[in-house]
Amino acid sequence: MKKGFFSYENGIVLLMALTFGCLFFDRLALNFLMPFVAKDLNLNNTQVGLLAGGLSLTWAFSSFFSTAWAETNNKKKLVFIIAVFTFSVCSFGSGFAVSFTTLLLARLMMGFAEGPVIPLAQNFVERESSPNRLGLNAGILQAFGSALFGSILAPVLLVQIAENMGWRNAFYVAGVPGLLFGLLAWFYVKPSTAESKGEKNDSSLNISELLAYNNIKWGIPAACCVFGWWFATLPFISKYFVETQGMSADQMGKTMGLLGVSGLVSSIIVPALSDKIGRKPVLLVAISIGVLYPFAVYFLNGSGLQLPAIFITYCMMGTIPIIAAVIPSATVPDHLKAKAIGLVTAIGEIVGGVLIPALAGILSDSVDPSAFLWVSSVLAVLAVFFVSKLK
Repeated sequence: MKKGFFSYENGIVLLMALTFGCLFFDRLALNFLMPFVAKDLNLNNTQVGLLAGGLSLTWAFSSFFSTAWAETNNKKKLVFIIAVFTFSVCSFGSGFAVSFTTLLLARLMMGFAEGPVIPLAQNFVERESSPNRLGLNAGILQAFGSALFGSILAPVLLVQIAENMGWRNAFYVAGVPGLLFGLLAWFYVKPSTAESKGEKNDSSLNISELLAYNNIKWGIPAACCVFGWWFATLPFISKYFVETQGMSADQMGKTMGLLGVSGLVSSIIVPALSDKIGRKPVLLVAISIGVLYPFAVYFLNGSGLQLPAIFITYCMMGTIPIIAAVIPSATVPDHLKAKAIGLVTAIGEIVGGVLIPALAGILSDSVDPSAFLWVSSVLAVLAVFFVSKLK
């Protein structure tokens, strides 16, 4: 197979990255628009946490069970395409919301549609990756599109649309790109990329078999902590920048965009380094740096050092593709790869994306507006412990 710049390997990585980017553009839109939405719908921090947690709950359920069904029934490409079209349409539902309840329902539906996309996309990329590029390709998939669309363009573009045309129109715009990339995926992804293969292809979920592997057993709590580190701050940080640290909406959007650049750079460099010097040492260093991210946000407020410090400490983002995709995929045989990614993602989402944002929101309402930051830092410390148990 040709391995030049225009190879199928590079093409599938780019397409999956851009499709996942559209997904994150839709998923993260609410976080960047939260100052506008919370004011209009009278949302408190607990409700903000529940909105993030609700989407993560249905995402988690769907990421494992939908992926497992697709792999068992050899329908991975079909499920992927349907999921991409569905989450794109669901973005419009957030724009139609008139209360906390209707917005929550819209986010629940979106989460269910988005769940199987990343496990299947990572499985497609793993199938076409050269052995010495698995970490790099997984990082590009996770970072390039999601950071470019979801973390760099989204905060700047959506905030501008919200300020000039209203936050509802921003949600409508967010739903359009995924339709295009879903159509492209339908024509571009080869059957050989998506077909199930392996020694066996039974209808069981294989959970006990997966948990027998050391790196799955310890990788799951590590994923819970890494996801939790991110989701403990993600739903609240834009609101915190504006309401507590006094940023304007424009300053907040640019600061969130800077975090997106950090996520983009780190999610390519960190997995690429893990291809060269090993997964475990790279994870330990990057997560240790991430412990300091909440400290940079809180203690350097108003200082010229705040933006450089949060840029550097946010580089823990680069560990997500390694924890969620590379390690589980490399640990198990072919017939369990998609299920392994789905299981780690599902449990990581339930704990890190559902329970942690809810807890962080409650603490931020009842103790101090900055409480979510300290929840994040504690989870990073725990992640270091669990990663130390990996082989």
